[in-house]
Amino acid sequence: MNLLIPLLLAPVLAADPAPVKVMIVGTFHMSNPGHDLHNLKVDDVLAPKRQAEIAALTAGLARFQPTRVAIEWPADVTTERYAKYLAGTLPPSRNESVQLGFRLASSAGLKVVHGIDFDGDFPYPAVETYGKAHGKSQLLEQMNARVEASNQTEGRLLAEKGISAALRFNNDPAQLKVNQWFYRDALRIGAGSDQPGVDLLTAWYRRNFLICASLLQLAQPGDRVVIIYGGGHAFLLRQCVAETPGYELVETNDYLPK
Repeated sequence: MNLLIPLLLAPVLAADPAPVKVMIVGTFHMSNPGHDLHNLKVDDVLAPKRQAEIAALTAGLARFQPTRVAIEWPADVTTERYAKYLAGTLPPSRNESVQLGFRLASSAGLKVVHGIDFDGDFPYPAVETYGKAHGKSQLLEQMNARVEASNQTEGRLLAEKGISAALRFNNDPAQLKVNQWFYRDALRIGAGSDQPGVDLLTAWYRRNFLICASLLQLAQPGDRVVIIYGGGHAFLLRQCVAETPGYELVETNDYLPK
């Protein structure tokens, strides 16, 4: 019996496509927009000292050799502003999308930056109102105190050790898990058909699913994507990447300077 015949007749299986490698860089908002429930006060990142720090950490991220960079701006705004950035006509900006995203993309020779943000509701006032009316004031205080404590630690690192140290804290998996406790505790606030905590998480998760969907719809096998986003999104975006077939999560702190 010729044992080679079955082998010759067997279908040739295509090799698995190269994975999409994704790095989520969770960052504080460098321009102090004050839009979050808890906001870190940031000094002027356009100052020479901070610019040197940003140049060093961008060089660290560049070692990942990204083929795409995505940021927390809508697509149309991103396209317009990055074109001006490359042309040298964009006014100075303290926003992390420019300071980190545009700078990294430009250093990598990328002609396009992807804006993948979507606006969304964050109905925390309903959570707070219900909690205070139903004996959950202490829980609310604990939830917010934990976030504020993280902000204070990040602020101290920023002041004493620089931007990279603050980002390393923000992107540590253990710290990301602590930050997520706020949302899990919110599920304790509500009863029966009145569930403001569930409504909060539903809105928050929907926005992050929209962001991740944008990533999945633009990336191609073999891409190396860096996503620059507010640190509050990092846990869910990391989860989405880690749980998606064909995607590989890359640890940010492996590339940030120590």
